Amino acid sequence: MKLKTRELAIFAMLGAIMYLSKILMEWIPNVHLLGTLTMAYTLVYRKKALYPIYVYVFLNGALAGFNTWWIPYLYIWTVLWAVTMLLPKNMPKKIAPIVYMIVCALHGFGFGILYAPAQAIMFGLSFEATLAWIASGFYFDMIHGIANFFCGMLIMPIVSVLNYLERNSGRI
Repeated sequence: MKLKTRELAIFAMLGAIMYLSKILMEWIPNVHLLGTLTMAYTLVYRKKALYPIYVYVFLNGALAGFNTWWIPYLYIWTVLWAVTMLLPKNMPKKIAPIVYMIVCALHGFGFGILYAPAQAIMFGLSFEATLAWIASGFYFDMIHGIANFFCGMLIMPIVSVLNYLERNSGRI
């Protein structure tokens, strides 16, 4: 996929917005707009949404330190992107927001499970130890899922704004 200069600038900005949203909301553990933005970007930009997602991932590593915690980020957001890509494009307008909120919530509820394989491989955890690691983070995954559900209410408004800006680029 070859990017135009305009797209490169937009995707860099969108990735930076993801990072900034995470930084601004860090004071509330496991509450952020990352799932919401990942889904909104995917609904608007489809395959090209991977660009801002990975701008975010690399900004996060570069500014917080590339370490073992960062490795699962290389695939965790891609899972949500892939699930969003698999959703029907022309869902009824009354159903789509609820479906998106549920998918976003499920990603939050399953975050620890998605993170666990990397933990198990990097630290040589047994299956039982991996399950214990997942269980120890269950409370935080519940917060994450519930927060993602409510933050998911912003997906369609963000999609509407991005679509408007895309339609009217060059005219504003």
